[in-house]
Amino acid sequence: MNTESLLCDELWLSDPASTADCYSDRKPKQCNILESCECECDGTSFYKTKEECEEATIICLDKELSYMPEPGYVEYLDKSNNLRHFRFRAIQWLIKSRSRLNLSFGTFFNAANYLDRFVSMHQFHEWKYWMVELVSVACLSIASKFNDTSSPSLHEIQMEELDYSFQSSTIRRMELTLLQSLGWRLGCITTYSYVDLLLTNFDSLQSHLHNELTTLVTKLLLGAVLDVRLLKYQPSVVAVSALWCSLDELIASSCAHVAFITRLFNQEQKDDVVKCNMIMKSRLVDPLSNLIVCGQPYSNWPSSPVTVLLREERIDIYDCQVDLSIFNQMQMQMPGSNIINNLESFKKRRKE
Repeated sequence: MNTESLLCDELWLSDPASTADCYSDRKPKQCNILESCECECDGTSFYKTKEECEEATIICLDKELSYMPEPGYVEYLDKSNNLRHFRFRAIQWLIKSRSRLNLSFGTFFNAANYLDRFVSMHQFHEWKYWMVELVSVACLSIASKFNDTSSPSLHEIQMEELDYSFQSSTIRRMELTLLQSLGWRLGCITTYSYVDLLLTNFDSLQSHLHNELTTLVTKLLLGAVLDVRLLKYQPSVVAVSALWCSLDELIASSCAHVAFITRLFNQEQKDDVVKCNMIMKSRLVDPLSNLIVCGQPYSNWPSSPVTVLLREERIDIYDCQVDLSIFNQMQMQMPGSNIINNLESFKKRRKE
């Protein structure tokens, strides 16, 4: 990829060529519980030495706060009557769409990040579900173009699991609004950004065990995106928590591995790792939670062909009906400025 063609100053921490072959034959497929959580790597890391890996990790740690939602976002979701549920449904749709369209996991995590950052910049009490769906479609479209070598059409993206149908012109306008709000900063640091970095230290594991570890970590991180409680923690903290929890499931004496990784953390971050780990362990022992993580919410399973037909009936939203100026009515912070506010938020939370 020619980096000169990028519209923003992004730092590439992975090799685009290493993933090109994996998605060049992308074809839509049926969402399946097991397939949606399968590992998409071959057990080899892009980072050739532990020094390269540690340098990349330090860069991610330094940048991650600037890609988190605005302070007060979790509290805003808790106080909102419907938005928390709307977000949950949107994240479920993103998980299932990633599997159905055979997109990379990185695309899903980026799309979810765009969604949370955008919603957190517009904390007003007039969110309707069609608005969340429109933003979600735009997020997935942008993330697939940024992250995958072949992106689906807007028609393909909207084929399943949506309550509303949007015109292409509406989605493109939403994409531009989204890009402007995010400051065109798309190469975000998410929990998934740390998977390859963390697992580089486990190259000595047998191939099948390494893949199993990667799959379980990824599955836990998918569940972490669904769980609003984990939004307040830094991506690195959530990623290490997922690794720790996965190691406990697969390998004895995992403490040494986690201690080796967390040496780059301060004490507050280490305390957060313990809290996140407890939340993730609770997800492992809850079978219904595992179904939801993989994009198959048990409460939404169709019970009859009639149900399937009803789910396919959608409400058409025409371009002339959508006024995107509502997203410009609030004073928004410049993208990236939330790093200072996030630091202050973390300090305030510690005092409490």
